[in-house]
Amino acid sequence: MEMLKHECGIAMVRLLKPLSYYQEHYGTWRYGLNKLYLLMEKQHNRGQDGAGIACIKTEVPVGEEYIFRERAMGSGAISEIFDEAARKIQQSEAYGDSLLKTAFAGNMYMGHLRYSTTGRQGTQFLHPLVRRDNYRTKSLSICGNFNLTNTDEVFDMIVAKGQNPRGTGDTFVLLEQLGHRLDREVDRLYMEGKEQGLTGLALNQYTENRMEIARVLRQCAPYWDGGYVICGMNGSGQMFSLRDPWGIRPAFYYKDDEVVVVASERPVIMTAMNVLVEDVHELQPGQAILVNKANEVSVEQILEPKPVTSKCSFERIYFSRGSDKDIYQERKRLGYNLVPAILKACDNDLLNTVISFIPNTAEVAYYGMLHGFEDQLNMQKAQAIAELSKQELTEETIRKILSSRVRSEKVAIKDIKLRTFITENSSRNDMAAHVYDVTYGIIRDHEDNLVVIDDSIVRGTTLKNSIIKILSRLRPKKLIIVSSSPQVRYPDFYGIDMSNMHDFIAFKAAIALLEERGMTSIIDEVYRQCKAAEVLPKEQCVENYVKAIYAPFSDDDISKKICELVAAGNPVPVECIFQTLDGLHQACPDNQGDWYFSGDYPTPGGMKRLYRTFVDYYENFRMGRQ
Repeated sequence: MEMLKHECGIAMVRLLKPLSYYQEHYGTWRYGLNKLYLLMEKQHNRGQDGAGIACIKTEVPVGEEYIFRERAMGSGAISEIFDEAARKIQQSEAYGDSLLKTAFAGNMYMGHLRYSTTGRQGTQFLHPLVRRDNYRTKSLSICGNFNLTNTDEVFDMIVAKGQNPRGTGDTFVLLEQLGHRLDREVDRLYMEGKEQGLTGLALNQYTENRMEIARVLRQCAPYWDGGYVICGMNGSGQMFSLRDPWGIRPAFYYKDDEVVVVASERPVIMTAMNVLVEDVHELQPGQAILVNKANEVSVEQILEPKPVTSKCSFERIYFSRGSDKDIYQERKRLGYNLVPAILKACDNDLLNTVISFIPNTAEVAYYGMLHGFEDQLNMQKAQAIAELSKQELTEETIRKILSSRVRSEKVAIKDIKLRTFITENSSRNDMAAHVYDVTYGIIRDHEDNLVVIDDSIVRGTTLKNSIIKILSRLRPKKLIIVSSSPQVRYPDFYGIDMSNMHDFIAFKAAIALLEERGMTSIIDEVYRQCKAAEVLPKEQCVENYVKAIYAPFSDDDISKKICELVAAGNPVPVECIFQTLDGLHQACPDNQGDWYFSGDYPTPGGMKRLYRTFVDYYENFRMGRQ
């Protein structure tokens, strides 16, 4: 119900054959560019603030451009940048340029889709970023799906070395750090070649042929704290994609003798490249896929993987496309796992309960819930038949029992996007209550329960201002709102737009309970602990003091208070049900990262950021500054 901005999307294409090969076999030298477009378009859900592409060609005459880039803002950015690339290609072709001179006729492509979680807007913040140099080996372009928690530390480190980054954002800082180590690697190879008596172009060729980008990554990456997939390519033909050692952010790759492809999601590669699921491999935590100038492909362990898996569970619940075979089944299990709690809430009255979903992203979990209801109804049917006496065991009686069906309906339709921003503040909530239309006539007044599943309930604003009011128009006996994810209690600092603690409805519920029960001293103590700890080095930030806010209460206590906050004054009784942590882990066994639910942050930088966030909440809200 609440759209979350989240992880960005990345796409890389490396052609392993000359462009003439693709012209001969596929009818166009634009094979790589076309694949990049497909990879990005299939991931448009991962970023609608803007997009960018970069192309590097490694075999060009001296004096010719070899780095090309396009970036654009807005939801239509993908079309805009590829249209502009096509215009430049046509312009080159109109001049009669050879492929060596044609714009975007390269063998390395990189694309990025951006969702801002920092609030920074503008083309200058769009990836890929480019660092140009007179030496091709020192020219670098990077993009990534990442949020570092310790950008300030890395910034201070490179400034202390005499560098002067042109921005303080993590992307700018990483570009300068990687660029600096790239320079040092080139210098090392230069001196090595010079000692062998090489000079001029021969010395430059020696440097390009022996460049090891893995050495650069091993020198830079140990300083990074956060979730990331960082991609890059340089002018001499080195390409890489590195995943964080915690495995927080996802990355997948495919390679054959023609091409290497990297993307944020597996089914995207399967569709774009028309390959099978077993052909696409997941880049493991701390691994990088690397391609050198000679088109040699390798997968290397750059950083030691962390012992506790922290792959983002929100990828499985919400962000990644549900067309992935594993994600589809996991989302169904999330819905299925909730059925016992739902049945309890509606007194096991299956025949007088209607189930549905809102929004569309919860549809797969809804199918799992539906299957759970069907299994329960089949058990009831079997029990009813087993209890029949021999005289009652007639065809008509059995047919009547078997004719019972789970009542599943499409109860809400989001058919328009109301422009509530043109309305004054006093009437915005009323306008928001009309964002969805409901299907009338399918709920029997005050007789049927209505169960609606969502994939997550984070802030509760849409629930309070719109969804509950809309669904209550159907006048059910009881409205049961179900979240396929657990209660979101803690901020995320690794790329999801959930960084303000006071926004979370679960946190508001816990604070309200503490205030009601005269336990506000707990809030004050947590503030003192976080205030004292926020100045510590991140390596010493190991204890989550904020857990004390929730400790006095059960999950049911929090759920009931959330319900009170979002459904106050509602004419229809409302109950909120959330997935349990155990249910989440059972459904998504390979993605155990749950810090936004549990508070167990995978990196010390995340814990330190939590201290700062709670201090901000306390000083700005409880001390009356806002």
